[in-house]
Amino acid sequence: MRKQLLILFVVMLAVFAAIGCTDTEDQPTTEENITGDEEEITGAEEDIEENVSDAEDEMMENDSMDEEEMDIVQTANDAGSFETLVLALNTTGLDETLSEEGPYTVFAPTDDAFEELPEGTLDALMEDEEQLSEVLTYHVVSGEYMASDLTDGTTLETVQGEMITINVTDDNVMVDDANVVQPDIVASNGVIHVIDAVILPPSMAEEDMMGNDSMDNETMDSENGDVVVVPVD
Repeated sequence: MRKQLLILFVVMLAVFAAIGCTDTEDQPTTEENITGDEEEITGAEEDIEENVSDAEDEMMENDSMDEEEMDIVQTANDAGSFETLVLALNTTGLDETLSEEGPYTVFAPTDDAFEELPEGTLDALMEDEEQLSEVLTYHVVSGEYMASDLTDGTTLETVQGEMITINVTDDNVMVDDANVVQPDIVASNGVIHVIDAVILPPSMAEEDMMGNDSMDNETMDSENGDVVVVPVD
């Protein structure tokens, strides 16, 4: 009997020992826990970086699409320094033309450039749609000409029909008598070059634009040979 009890006791000890070993094998070690946590953290960081990168790429893509989608008129309007030009384009209906496929090259006078016109000129132009259209289309060339395409002595036929002349020096590009102050503003249907003066077609005399008294004046020679203009009653 005692021998049987001893055998049973030994068997129970063996069973308990086996169970203990199984639990120890199933339970991960501290080192394994730390390694697993580090892997989870690293994976989370990679996911965050990937999401941030994707968001930045999407923002850049959207900005690029917005810029590409703006045509010449929209680009000029968005710039904020061509309010007079945009108003003149709207007045003549040329805003619709410059919103078409093109491409066009526009030498765009700033608001300050329009203010430099002789007194009364801008008002006279705004009241004469035909002359205003002549002046505006003299600033537009069919085709896309980047600054690198504008070489010294180049002449370009404008939409108005007359030619503009490009003069290039080491540090300056001029279109007739206007300086290009900011080149290569790219739009979806062409390019804008900002100029600091309104250029006038050679066939359009300044006094005719202003609608002044040129038709009501006559010239005569003075005693010293100078030509003077006197009003006709």
